[in-house]
Amino acid sequence: MTPGNGFPAGFLWGAATSAYQIEGSPLADGAGPSNWHVFSHTPGCTHDGDTGDVACDHYRLWRQDLDLMAGMGLNAYRFSVAWSRVQPDGRGAVNPAGLAFYDRLVDALLERSLAPNLTLYHWDLPAALEEAGGWTNPEIVDRFAQYARILARALGDRVAMWSTLNEPWVVVNAGYLHGVHAPGRRDPAAAMRAAHHLLLGHGAAVRAVRDESPRARVGIVVNIEPKYPASTDPADVAATARADAAMNRLYLDPLLLGRYPEEMPAIYGDAWPDHPAGDFALIREPLDFLGVNYYTRAVVRHDDDVPFLRAAPVPQPDVEHTDLAWEVHPASLTRTLLWLRERYGSIPLYITENGAAFPDPDTSPPEGLDDRRRVAYFRGHLRALREAIAHGSDVRGYFAWSLLDNFEWACGYAKRFGIVHVDFATQMRTPKASARYYAEVVRTNGAEFDAPEVPQ
Repeated sequence: MTPGNGFPAGFLWGAATSAYQIEGSPLADGAGPSNWHVFSHTPGCTHDGDTGDVACDHYRLWRQDLDLMAGMGLNAYRFSVAWSRVQPDGRGAVNPAGLAFYDRLVDALLERSLAPNLTLYHWDLPAALEEAGGWTNPEIVDRFAQYARILARALGDRVAMWSTLNEPWVVVNAGYLHGVHAPGRRDPAAAMRAAHHLLLGHGAAVRAVRDESPRARVGIVVNIEPKYPASTDPADVAATARADAAMNRLYLDPLLLGRYPEEMPAIYGDAWPDHPAGDFALIREPLDFLGVNYYTRAVVRHDDDVPFLRAAPVPQPDVEHTDLAWEVHPASLTRTLLWLRERYGSIPLYITENGAAFPDPDTSPPEGLDDRRRVAYFRGHLRALREAIAHGSDVRGYFAWSLLDNFEWACGYAKRFGIVHVDFATQMRTPKASARYYAEVVRTNGAEFDAPEVPQ
């Protein structure tokens, strides 16, 4: 640890975004449509019919956004590449203009001393691949590896940190099981096939990136939501184990232990497929790091009315909740990080997303936005992160979600996570109090994060 109770020397302090949420111009310069372009243009799929057609107009205003990060003193930026911007159909020829956009972005990041942390897939699949079955089609494994190879060949001389997938649980659970995200399917068997193909695609992409760029450090980003039983009743305890298996261990166990959780066949029954034993060698391709997205916890009770899981969350009264009704529980971040070490051994970790949606106004006040609840959220979670590091967790960086207010998937523009306010009518960017607070954390390498928020 550095003096003054700060964070380890060389700690990465960054912000995170994703392509479809901020870029806009989804069909510009030869790009093809993505599944999210199709989904958001389908009536009834998003709040108020919102789409990512403009979003934060980052495709045109990216220099301004990079300058904002540099002005905060950040030293890293986590972003994703829109697959259909680079390969419009998800296969075949490269779109030179699309690849050039990310080439310019990477160069500009390095010019500003911002380390690029590139995510290959943050939920926006080329629509042509989705029409062919998306992640349920085994051919997608090779398609994803080819796409990874294209990017590594073009950018691997300058990008050292690569993440294959962002939150495969959300892709499967929201997109293929419950249908609230693209592609909008509700098919348990398809969902479980998609889960396996995502993991195979991850392994194939790891190998492809390393083939093209031996210096690359490659990992994956998972969202972890620790589960607590609502009571000591054995039924609640068992329900909690099922919920943990289906969300957290479904991805972590095959990646790090080479097997699926033993609970899965009982949870999904006939929808759970057999998996060739040889697949796990590819899935378990060694990771250079694990990215952890942490937002909240869940208290769980048994509920026979919930299909498959037979488990339901129990809302907690009289505690702070975000605008998405997520409980604010920093202590569970500490628990999560220590549990990862206990179960899977020592592996370099990065907090690749952590943040909160609160009801900020559409237009930022002239004096700036005093988002003190978000400041308190960050302070509590940074304290929890420091506690985990003090107890031996090998965490090497933290990325605030999100740099900008953006298109929040099915919620459209109704939920704001940004530390920078975006007026979507004018595209004006205004740093919030949370941005100034975070800049002070970065300036001191975390030695001063317990101090009061930076004055307006």
